[in-house]
Amino acid sequence: MRLAFDLSVVRATPVLEIESMSNWLVDKLIPSIMRSEVKKSSVPEGLWHKCPSCEAVLYRPELEKTLDVCPKCNHHMRIGARARLNIFLDVEGREELGVDLEPVDRLKFRDGKKYKDRLTAAQKQTGEKDALISMSGTLLGMPVVASAFEFSFMGGSMGAIVGERFVRAANYALENRCPFVCFAASGGARMQEALISLMQMAKTSAVLARLREEGLPFISVLTDPVYGGVSASLAMLGDVIVAEPKALIGFAGPRVIEQTVREKLPEGFQRSEFLLDHGAIDMIVSRSELRPRLGNLLAQMMNLPTPRFVAPVIEPIVVPPAPATI
Repeated sequence: MRLAFDLSVVRATPVLEIESMSNWLVDKLIPSIMRSEVKKSSVPEGLWHKCPSCEAVLYRPELEKTLDVCPKCNHHMRIGARARLNIFLDVEGREELGVDLEPVDRLKFRDGKKYKDRLTAAQKQTGEKDALISMSGTLLGMPVVASAFEFSFMGGSMGAIVGERFVRAANYALENRCPFVCFAASGGARMQEALISLMQMAKTSAVLARLREEGLPFISVLTDPVYGGVSASLAMLGDVIVAEPKALIGFAGPRVIEQTVREKLPEGFQRSEFLLDHGAIDMIVSRSELRPRLGNLLAQMMNLPTPRFVAPVIEPIVVPPAPATI
């Protein structure tokens, strides 16, 4: 902190008053500033979260109880792949599939940065090896296989490992005669893998055709966002296509389309509600309803008894006062 003094005032001020002013600065003002800084830093990082839709300041533990859905405006926030599967599958009996697979920079690709370095950074940021996690387990006691895209890993882009993990999950469903559910959240094919990534569109589509031939259901759940090669392949090949509210779904982004056709797009274009109204998807289901709704649907498709869903008991949370700014 810089303090400016009028020298004429200082010359005219008695020495005792100058010393008194100095003592006040040392004893009162500086400790007050330091206490203020300590108080600001005492709030744990990540304890509060601002809703990107209504900008309400939300207490993180309370938000987790609502499955990262804003209690004020019902905005469905993006969540990670592992959190998604933890919400969807029963706690007991989970087994991760294809965990041994790791991406390789076969093309030695480099744009502004080496692909190898991008992979390392994404792995460090997310704690995952690639952008898809597949697990076998149960849903309300019914055997099921589920995959989920990790959008934080290079935008959930689909490369060789994502495609292979998806195929292994589908093959597990074929071998064990159980349904397959995939939660898509992706920007499309991974450009750093060029034709290798584009090949995954055909590869994943082919294994889904085998599932259909065997009469095993595949449910595609579209979460925010789903674009590019993923939307043009596996995401839109479900026997039933479900979406979360207000999810962005398309091939190219709305800005690119507007520039191409030189027309203003309708309000809400590419939102899940727009797609439902125009017959592109089958239903919109809120996050808290996914387990019972999909459990009942899969039981009917597999000709099994309707599973019993027991809603979790939500304990009340004491919410501390929200900070003035976040």
